[in-house]
Amino acid sequence: MYVAPNAHSAESKPNLGFKDVLIIVKNHKPFWFLALGFLVCGFQVVFIGLHLPGYLIDHGYTATTGTIFLALIGLFNIIGTYSAGWLGGKFSKPHLLMWLYGLRGITIIAFLTIPLSLYTVYAFGIIMGLLWLSTVPLTNGIVANMFGVKYLTMLSGIVFFTHQIGSFFGGWLGGLNHDITGNYNLIWMCSIALSALGVIVHSFVNEEAVVHD
Repeated sequence: MYVAPNAHSAESKPNLGFKDVLIIVKNHKPFWFLALGFLVCGFQVVFIGLHLPGYLIDHGYTATTGTIFLALIGLFNIIGTYSAGWLGGKFSKPHLLMWLYGLRGITIIAFLTIPLSLYTVYAFGIIMGLLWLSTVPLTNGIVANMFGVKYLTMLSGIVFFTHQIGSFFGGWLGGLNHDITGNYNLIWMCSIALSALGVIVHSFVNEEAVVHD
């Protein structure tokens, strides 16, 4: 287990302050690997959610097709998020996140290589919906296991901030790439590469407690 400075004294301090916890967090590498993984999530979901309808229009489909795609994501996200939370109570959450990001990458590759049709668009929406925000219960669960529920809201906020950084770049770079090249090819490749990064960084994450409530 990675032991942050002063982490050994955390258990003996019932009134450990937020500043003390932030000092521990600053030096806890698994936490920052987890945050980096959430940046990947933000990039992918905003790029796909924002630009997939435009991608479909570029390929001759109507806005209705993109709307149905997004509706399928929203519907199956309910199932995926609940299932991820349930599985996180039975299996290693970092390992589940590795699988989740790996499956995202495989799904994107399949979507780009299989001939485009309504069936592949809607199948992509269903599968991505299952993987969409399944990261959230697993990521928050790891934070809670590391630092306890007392500090969960603050530390989850820090992790979610990295998600929003990824979201900004997913939305902005997708539009920039399309304005310059007329396509989304480079950002699709970035999304696939980031899936691999998501798998790698979560291999360095563990759920061992650093701070107890």
